Amino acid sequence: MKLLHTPNSPYARKVRIVALEKHIDLELQEVVLADPACIVSNHNPLGKVPVLILDDGDNLYDSRVIVEYLDNRAPGKHLIPQDNTSKIATRRWEALSDGIADAAIAAMLEGRRPSEQQSQAIIDRQLQKVMRGLEVLNLDITKKKWCVNETFSLADIALGCMLGYVDLRFKHLPSNPESWQDKYPNLAKHYGILVKRPSFKMTMPIP
Repeated sequence: MKLLHTPNSPYARKVRIVALEKHIDLELQEVVLADPACIVSNHNPLGKVPVLILDDGDNLYDSRVIVEYLDNRAPGKHLIPQDNTSKIATRRWEALSDGIADAAIAAMLEGRRPSEQQSQAIIDRQLQKVMRGLEVLNLDITKKKWCVNETFSLADIALGCMLGYVDLRFKHLPSNPESWQDKYPNLAKHYGILVKRPSFKMTMPIP
């Protein structure tokens, strides 16, 4: 199986970590989405990563579909709980984490536009989503070792990938001298535990 990815995509990182945790070998192919010759659109009509190209030539996207496929493909402990209540709780963590990453990416991309074309209102609106989401997750992780059922799961992976991206792009929050780790200490503590795992160390974003 081959994974098309970009090195700093939090969604592709989520897939890579799941594969590492499940001991699944993936061939990694890094792509540049802005390159006119990029092959991603040949495999995902939306032109987004990650894309998993299966051995039979079929394609899977997006990250939520891919991680479920990988989790059920390999034996051993599931990263997505089989109990429906716990599964929904895990997917809720993943949905909010991915949504925060969506907003952070939107703010970053708007900030990269030529200054005369940028909308500060768009940037502020997206970053408000980031901060509201972090506030909720910071409260939810209080006094928990792991996000769901005190067991490492996809919820923790999605959370850690999002926090890694926020740390890469917005270490200091807008109009605030505090870093996100100062403002959201429960998340910072959890992130500090996650980044010690080999799967996280092997997939760190590139500054």
